[in-house]
Amino acid sequence: MDPIVSLAGRTVVVTGAGQGIGKAITELAIGLGGNVVALDMNGDTLKAALAALPAERVMAVVGSVVDADLAASTVADAVARFGAVHGLVNNAGITRPAMIEKMTAKQWQDVIDVHLTGTFFWTQAVGRHMVQRTKDGDTTGGSIINISSDAGRKGSIGQINYAAAKAGMLGMTMTAAREWGKYAIRSNSVCFGLVETPMTEVVRSEKFRDTMLAQIPMGRWAQPEEVVKTVCFLLSDGASYITGQHLAVNGGFHISL
Repeated sequence: MDPIVSLAGRTVVVTGAGQGIGKAITELAIGLGGNVVALDMNGDTLKAALAALPAERVMAVVGSVVDADLAASTVADAVARFGAVHGLVNNAGITRPAMIEKMTAKQWQDVIDVHLTGTFFWTQAVGRHMVQRTKDGDTTGGSIINISSDAGRKGSIGQINYAAAKAGMLGMTMTAAREWGKYAIRSNSVCFGLVETPMTEVVRSEKFRDTMLAQIPMGRWAQPEEVVKTVCFLLSDGASYITGQHLAVNGGFHISL
C-alpha cells in the first residue's frame, strides 16, 4: 500500500526556513523523500538549520521574500537543479506589535510587506512555473500552502498589521485555488494558534501565559514538529482533492463552522 503522505520525487520551496516552523517543515519534507529549496534572510541561521540534512536534496537561498526578482530566479535555479517545483510553503513572517493608535507607518508596512506582498511574489513565481508545466503536458500539478494564523480570523490585540496580513493571505489562498484549479494546482492555508517558536515568545511569557492557555481547550502550546505534519499532508497527493481551504491547527484556540 502506498503511504498516505509522501513527497518522494517532489521539490518544495519553503520561505523562512531557518528556524521554527520553516525549519521543521524542511526537515519533515526531506524525511518524506522530497527536495527542499530553503529561503531565509539570515544566512548563518539557514546554514545551521540545514547542516544535518543531505546536501544533494537541499538548495539554500539567502534573501528577502519581498524581492520579486529573487523569487523568479530561485524558481529558475530550482528547476535547473531538481527538474521542477511541485510545492510552495509561504511561511516567512515577522511581528511588529503596537496598539492601533501607536502603530507607526513603518511597523504597519514591514509586516504587510513580508506576509502579504512576499506571499504574492512567491505564489506568482512558483505558480507561473506550475501553470506552464501543466500546459506542457505534465499532470503532476502542484500545491501551495500559506501559513496564516487564527489572528487573521479573529483579530489580535496589539497586532492589527499581522492580523490584517494573515486575513489577506486567506483571500490569496482562495483566489489562487479558483484561478489555478484547472491546472491541477491546489492552494490551501494552515491557520496555527500558538506554536512554541521564537516569534511567540512574548505571548507565551509569564505575563500572558495563563490567559492564553485558558483559551486553548487542549491546554498547551503546539510544537513545530507536530503542526508541520498537516502542512506536508497538504503538499502530498494525500490531499489531492483539497483546495481553497483554511485548516486550523490550533488545539481548539479558534473554533468555527
